[in-house]
Amino acid sequence: MPRRTATMLASTLMLIALLCAGVFIPVPYSEMSPGPTVNTLGDHDGEPVLQIAGRKTYPTDGHLNMTTVRVTSADYRMNLVEAVYGWLAHDNKVVPHETLYPDGKTEEQSTQENAEEFSQSQESAKVAALKELDVPVKSWVIVSTVVKGSPAEGRLHAGDVIKAVDGKTVKEPADVAELVTQHKPGEDVVFTIVPAKEQAAAEKENRTATKTEKITITTTASDDGGEERAIVGISAGTDHTFPFTIDIKLADVGGPSAGLMFALGIYDKLTPGSLTGGKFVAGTGTIDDDGKVGPIGGIEMKTVGARSKGARYFLTPADNCASAAKDTPEGLTLVKVGTIHDALGALEDIRSGDTADLPRCTTS
Repeated sequence: MPRRTATMLASTLMLIALLCAGVFIPVPYSEMSPGPTVNTLGDHDGEPVLQIAGRKTYPTDGHLNMTTVRVTSADYRMNLVEAVYGWLAHDNKVVPHETLYPDGKTEEQSTQENAEEFSQSQESAKVAALKELDVPVKSWVIVSTVVKGSPAEGRLHAGDVIKAVDGKTVKEPADVAELVTQHKPGEDVVFTIVPAKEQAAAEKENRTATKTEKITITTTASDDGGEERAIVGISAGTDHTFPFTIDIKLADVGGPSAGLMFALGIYDKLTPGSLTGGKFVAGTGTIDDDGKVGPIGGIEMKTVGARSKGARYFLTPADNCASAAKDTPEGLTLVKVGTIHDALGALEDIRSGDTADLPRCTTS
């Protein structure tokens, strides 16, 4: 066989081998891409996203779109060819698998966590919007979750209201951990609670729950690899009672990043006029009960998704601004916001058309 032919054959076989390796050998990466974007002022799957009853609402127009990111599933194994294509594709982003699914988290665990975060973001959005409107909201500290196999299992339950720990009044969720960790592992801690069923009955009957119980739990040592401390195996959170009904109807969405846009949508529906002046505004950002906007993941995917649907302005968490500004889609203005109050101020400028002084995102 001529040397040239042999060389070409060997090269062809090597190329085929490399292509086979690229197709069949998995690599430890996952992919993110732009997901759906939904107008919080409009309908989704045939019903309004925001449904408010018991309070006067006002007609509005324009868009206040929340944005999402699609990710590959936890059990999806990307091959080398797909990873290279993802790296080269402008609208996709390839990231280490553990970035999306840390500590070997399963698809089911990730979905459950995202659902819990989404539910909490809805509650915080309601609180932040009503606080901005000076509408009083009742709040209290509750048992959010109980760890299976922990000392608290069977003693405390999700939804129990924590009134005190060791006789000391609890005002914030952080107070619970602070008081528990004052003990040494193996010592007893006393919780004063209103049982979840009693609290639910009181809310239904529009009265204050008065029945309390004292629950003594023996602490155990933490095993999370950090400094040893006393724990009982619960996480504390906040629950609220609202003076009227606010329902957010949006399925198949998870995570906390829609909080800001939900809060703005609620505010818009409860106030005369239109926040956007009919313009197409999208955005993202977590929000806490006090209206502080926090950073999110996948910002580059969200700006691409928003612009492709027609957004002209994008409300961007301050901590995401530098990253988002590195590759801003043409025709989209990134507006820097740190609180719901910042967002409302920016929307005032947008609807008036006086956008020269908008706080824009920069790369530095």
